[in-house]
Amino acid sequence: MGLPTTTREYRVPKTDGIHNLTLQEAKLPPIKSSDVLVKIHAVSLQYRDLTVVKGTYPLGQKENPVPCSDMAGEILAIGDAVKGWKVGDRVCANFAIDHVFGDVDEGIKWTGLGAPIDGVLTDYKVLPAHCLVHVPEHLSYEEASCLPCAALTAYNALMGPTPLKGGDTILVQGTGGVSIFGLQFAVASGATVIATSSSDEKLQIAKKLGAKHLINYKKSPDWEKEVLKITGGRGVDHIIEVGGPGTLKRSMMAVRYAGWVHVIGFVARTGDVSDVPMMALGKAAMLRGILIGSRAQFEAMNRLISANGIRPVIDKVFTFEEARKAYEYLESQKHVGKVVIKVAKN
Repeated sequence: MGLPTTTREYRVPKTDGIHNLTLQEAKLPPIKSSDVLVKIHAVSLQYRDLTVVKGTYPLGQKENPVPCSDMAGEILAIGDAVKGWKVGDRVCANFAIDHVFGDVDEGIKWTGLGAPIDGVLTDYKVLPAHCLVHVPEHLSYEEASCLPCAALTAYNALMGPTPLKGGDTILVQGTGGVSIFGLQFAVASGATVIATSSSDEKLQIAKKLGAKHLINYKKSPDWEKEVLKITGGRGVDHIIEVGGPGTLKRSMMAVRYAGWVHVIGFVARTGDVSDVPMMALGKAAMLRGILIGSRAQFEAMNRLISANGIRPVIDKVFTFEEARKAYEYLESQKHVGKVVIKVAKN
């Protein structure tokens, strides 16, 4: 059987909502000497993917992109200069295809799949071999598709300049993809986890995964006071801050002196952050923006995942044809962990 020459792909021709996701057929580009052709088995969704179809993604996107950044698949063909990979290998692509190691820069930022460049919501994808990592052996394609953005973001936060250690206390906000991975990595590393959510049901899932302290922020809107109570006034070492402006001040109150607030998301949208610079100064606290992570970090994270048998938490799996439904389900915020689209039939 010959290699595929066409692919079914979703595009976003207009950006005013999920209804614009359009399925079409396209020609596959030729494989360059340093490329591989990957059959995509599964794709997982992020909050970012919702902002791309609505045209509200703050970091910029191209016209009519193929959406989505997170995939797992198998190599079907390799370019003649590619070393270290073979047909049949199970792989994930790194979120920013040119972020191989070290810090992110302007050029790397514009290689993020699914917004500035075409993404992975497609049957087949030609990718540069330098962006690939092996899928941990114990994971399915659906599970592995959850790793590139949500898992690596959490890993880069907790294992960054001052890595968390056993005995540290970590706060994770909510039970979305990044927060659940942060919880799992912290527990695997011997840290104590405090989880917040607006739902007691979701908090029970966090508890099953190893969260020691649970705060329902609907019942305790001043959740930072609860955090200080739990930590005996010290505050937490690391915060997975996914709320953004709406929660940042509370995070600054909840972090310990010289602790880390990892700014990842913006789900809580607006809020008054005018005090934050003085709060950071007054606590000598580190405020760190996270733009996912490098392929080298991805490989290190996969060693942690394999060593501890960590499995991503998947809430629901949709078929490729149900992509719009998958987006709508993500938007409903009923999920815990990840929402996945199964692309390949077999």
